Amino acid sequence: MTLYMIGLGLNDEKDISLKGLEAVKECDYVFLEGYTSRLNVSLERLENFYGRAIVLADREMVENNSDQIINKAAASNVAFLVVGDIFSATTHIDLFLRAKEKGIQIEMIHNASILTAVGSVGLELYKYGKTTSMPFFEPSFEPETPYDVIKMNLKNGLHTLVLLDIKPDRFMSVNHALAQLLEIENRRKEKVISEKTGVIGCARLGSRNQLIKYGSVHELLDFDFGGPLHCLIIPGKLHFMEEEMLRFWEINQSD
Repeated sequence: MTLYMIGLGLNDEKDISLKGLEAVKECDYVFLEGYTSRLNVSLERLENFYGRAIVLADREMVENNSDQIINKAAASNVAFLVVGDIFSATTHIDLFLRAKEKGIQIEMIHNASILTAVGSVGLELYKYGKTTSMPFFEPSFEPETPYDVIKMNLKNGLHTLVLLDIKPDRFMSVNHALAQLLEIENRRKEKVISEKTGVIGCARLGSRNQLIKYGSVHELLDFDFGGPLHCLIIPGKLHFMEEEMLRFWEINQSD
């Protein structure tokens, strides 16, 4: 029997590939990893479109009780669905390795992820440096790693993709992420980012209503990017073609 690891893309139930959809319909059990990202549709819509009941796999199941998924794949066809691409998180690689150790046959079916969808912005993909994630600040938990990654990438002339935190009941907006970066800058005072820094805010990349805006931190702090999911890009050294693309996304330009 087979464990199918299937990427769903970024937007809705129709972003799955034809190969992926055919695999889902062959499966006896279908799990959806539901905590590293999310689609813009309900679980019910996914089930209706795929024609299968779907079990929502939370962090506890995937990271600590993955045998629930792997053991079923020893005797049945099992689909493990991932928003974006299948190896977009370390936990997915861990699931792959655990299944391999138990001799489970695995078929990987890829799809678009945020790492490729940022190509819509028009910055050259090979000029991105290390990607970083911005978590919500909590009391006694205000990590500065995103600031350090941005600093390192800028030093090397590279762009930085900042992935923004999601929780079961909320998501981080571009505005919130910028405010946290300014808070770190205020502590560190290393002139990595200021209200004059040019940045790119993105929302719902890969969907029909995706939104991309380029402007200063000051301009984007109060801009309404709408619903989830959001991400932030800090440009590095720009080629003239990249500069031309960014003019297209300027905040004062009409959509």
